[in-house]
Amino acid sequence: MSEVRDAIAHAGRLVVKVGSSALTTAGSGLDVARLDALVDAIADRVARGTQIVLVSSGAIGAGLAPLSIGARPRDLATQQAAASVGQLALAHAYAESFGRYSLTVGQVLLTANDVVRRAHYRNAQRTFSRLLALGAVPVVNENDTVATEEIRFGDNDRLAALVAHLIGAEGLVLLSDVDALYDGDPRSGSTRKISEVTSESDLEGLAVGRSSSGLGTGGMMSKVAAARTAAAAGIPVLIAAAEQARSALGDAAVGTAFAHAPTRMPARRFWLGYAAGSRGRLLLDDGAVAAVVRHRRSLLAAGIVGMDGDFQAGDVVDLVNPEQTVVARGVVAFDVTELPELIGHSSHELPPEQRREVVHADDLVPLRRR
Repeated sequence: MSEVRDAIAHAGRLVVKVGSSALTTAGSGLDVARLDALVDAIADRVARGTQIVLVSSGAIGAGLAPLSIGARPRDLATQQAAASVGQLALAHAYAESFGRYSLTVGQVLLTANDVVRRAHYRNAQRTFSRLLALGAVPVVNENDTVATEEIRFGDNDRLAALVAHLIGAEGLVLLSDVDALYDGDPRSGSTRKISEVTSESDLEGLAVGRSSSGLGTGGMMSKVAAARTAAAAGIPVLIAAAEQARSALGDAAVGTAFAHAPTRMPARRFWLGYAAGSRGRLLLDDGAVAAVVRHRRSLLAAGIVGMDGDFQAGDVVDLVNPEQTVVARGVVAFDVTELPELIGHSSHELPPEQRREVVHADDLVPLRRR
């Protein structure tokens, strides 16, 4: 068994994410039998002493049938209406199902603001910590009833990766309708299953698609992105099928395992790199990219060749290489109106009051290639 699988099999705290397609069916809404099977596997792991936070999609899918909506709506208002109905059904179903094992569930609804804003981030940490200490199983979902396009996580896979770091989880298990990562569409019959992802090279050239169920917003693409985020922060990750939940939460011998960084990323650096919203971009030359990424140095005005966005000093911005790839994120020290006359100039060419770093090394996080 790989180190990742062993870590997940013996973790004392896990985040488990399940997708809409594993819990709901088009036209019929919530599938209680599938939900019960998932709860059986989670309850068995909890009984062995593991604390589990469940990140569950399915609220919108669960609300379609009661509202006589045949397919997932595309407009935000109808999605929010379906979520408001489905969230009640989903929460009730989980409470009933976990109740078979005398387990109490607590519902936690999050928006992106709850992890982007540091104060909200700390409040969420305290809530999760207390729920787990009291023996409850937190059930998390994006707050679809109020989230707008500007503040949505985009999919619950990313939300699960953020929650995993937020609660100090020792592993992340992503469950869907696909049993593993493949090097193409597994429905074609000519693809290869990838059991272990040990480096970025294992993912080169892969064609991973979006959800085909029509119920979810993710698909394998979002799961790989979430797995990379969590693994880069030091969290072991396993992708498996929801119907394999008992094995995934048992010996973890199924699915695809993602190797993780050897050390856990500090909370502030993780927030800066993966949770905070970006307000703009700074375009760097090759020398600045090397200084920032390889040598972990501060970004100076001389290495900037362009910028875009509407940011102020203290905002988070993306740092972009000449190929237009985001290579780092950081807290900018100047307003967007101040930078045009500074970029491209060496420090000795600038007035004394403007010779500070544009992004200080302490406020900068290089990113793994995504």
